[in-house]
Amino acid sequence: MAHAYWIAAYHSVSSPEKLAAYAALAGPAIEAGGGRFLARGTAAQVYEAGILQRTVLIQFASVAAAIACHDSPGYKAALAALGDGAKRDMRIVEGM
Repeated sequence: MAHAYWIAAYHSVSSPEKLAAYAALAGPAIEAGGGRFLARGTAAQVYEAGILQRTVLIQFASVAAAIACHDSPGYKAALAALGDGAKRDMRIVEGM
């Protein structure tokens, strides 16, 4: 079975306090859902149409596990804490 990856790109952060509250809840919820943080931070270098922004990469055992974690009560609480504190996009990609 192929792994799956959450890829989140933060376009802007309007409330560092809300982002910190999200992170305090999201980390434990993601780890409880089987997620393993592989990378998080601002890009070291960007090319082509790349944007220098915070990016987070998390590995899961499967797409089903990644979706279940996203839809879990713990992660929903983290999203509620973030609210409008950041503009970002997040996607789940199946590995090869």
